[in-house]
Amino acid sequence: MLRATKIIATLGPASEKPEVLREMIHAGLDVVRMNFSHGTVADHKARHDLVRDISAQVGREVGIMADLQGPKIRVGKFAEGKVILQEGAKFILDVDCELGNQERVGLDYKDLPNDVKSGDCLLLNDGLIILLVESVKGGEIHTAVKLGGPLSNNKGINRAGGGLTAPALTEKDIQDLDSAIAMGVDFIAISFPKNGADMIAARKLADAASLKHGVGKVKLIAKIERAEAIVPDALDGIIRESDGIMVARGDLAIEVGNASVPALQKRMIKLAREADKFTITATQMMESMISAPVPTRAEVSDVANAVLDGTDAVMLSAESATGLYPVKTIECMAEICVEAEKSDYIKIDTDFLDKTFTRIDQTIALGALFTAHHLNARAIAALTDSGSTPIWMSRHSIHVPIFALTSKVATQRSLSTYRNVTPLSLNESKDRDTAMQQVEERLKNLGVVKSGDTIVLTSGEPMGEAGGTNTLKIVHVK
Repeated sequence: MLRATKIIATLGPASEKPEVLREMIHAGLDVVRMNFSHGTVADHKARHDLVRDISAQVGREVGIMADLQGPKIRVGKFAEGKVILQEGAKFILDVDCELGNQERVGLDYKDLPNDVKSGDCLLLNDGLIILLVESVKGGEIHTAVKLGGPLSNNKGINRAGGGLTAPALTEKDIQDLDSAIAMGVDFIAISFPKNGADMIAARKLADAASLKHGVGKVKLIAKIERAEAIVPDALDGIIRESDGIMVARGDLAIEVGNASVPALQKRMIKLAREADKFTITATQMMESMISAPVPTRAEVSDVANAVLDGTDAVMLSAESATGLYPVKTIECMAEICVEAEKSDYIKIDTDFLDKTFTRIDQTIALGALFTAHHLNARAIAALTDSGSTPIWMSRHSIHVPIFALTSKVATQRSLSTYRNVTPLSLNESKDRDTAMQQVEERLKNLGVVKSGDTIVLTSGEPMGEAGGTNTLKIVHVK
């Protein structure tokens, strides 16, 4: 069965071998994530080239996402690698400390003392260590340990409730963004944006880099992981200035609390879909499969609920980067998605109530959904140049698969994150009848349709112009 929800997997030591990556693509991988928090630019370039090579061999374009590190605030290094903090003990975060010990440790973010005050709660190592700020003296933050445990080199720091002033794009991020665009990635994920202005700044840098390197524009993904980012005005601005968002549940949960995240996830997915943007749900989705061949029942429910929320994609991190079962994890995730999608609530008719369509191409796109739903069509085929028509279609739940047929490889890759859209290559043709014959033959060869089935097809006249979709045709397969 065709799967609507897309699967994103992080490349790492467990998945960067050609034979493993090939199996992952066959298992259902749609987009590869390269985590720029680890490795060198040369490492990422090698992985990028590998993905392109294997995709060409398999015959399916796989999208590539560069995930920028962002201003991850961390403690420094310890003289002995780690310490054990005891509850009630005093501990100092000191910007001038070179090697930490049982009493203090350095900071990689030198402005942290300016961002905190007495009474603040700092969460270290993904919330496993909790420190209460008692006072700030110059470059020293004096704390009391509320929740102790082992603390080792370079562990992250969050402030409960947010409020840290670190910029969304560091100097490293700006350099990595330029390098990623020079490689030819399809998506760039911006870590820790606080508002729409952060995404506007990222867009300007990305557009300048695209012009500099002579490549097409990339799609920008905003990772929602700060408390400030979920404030209604800020979230609306971030969604408006992004192509898609990632519900990055790790750091977000640390700042707002675990219990708040499920409702926030549903809200963010709903808002993004209404704005015609895609969503990615991430963090610990299949965490147990780092070391186990089967997921827990809770993980199965987590993935299924994200699908039922309407997410476009679900993402694997350590499960595919360093886990023992990267291929098996994708297979399991794909199976869960397919089963959850069977329960999708379809409300095509009511989607059009109280809406005004001012663009011809958007009207055609939504008309195709209505027609396919009521005629019980086997497929919707969109002849597209930019990908806009299938994107609009994908924002509404329908059990009819949408195929985006384009001669542009970049458009195929850019559509790899959108729910229920399968991008396919189509030989460039200015003749509509020739193109339609190609579509019919392509879908028959894939086993999607057979003689007697109905296809709803959208196209533009003249052919090959972006934003030119103006025709809807009902095709009976011969």
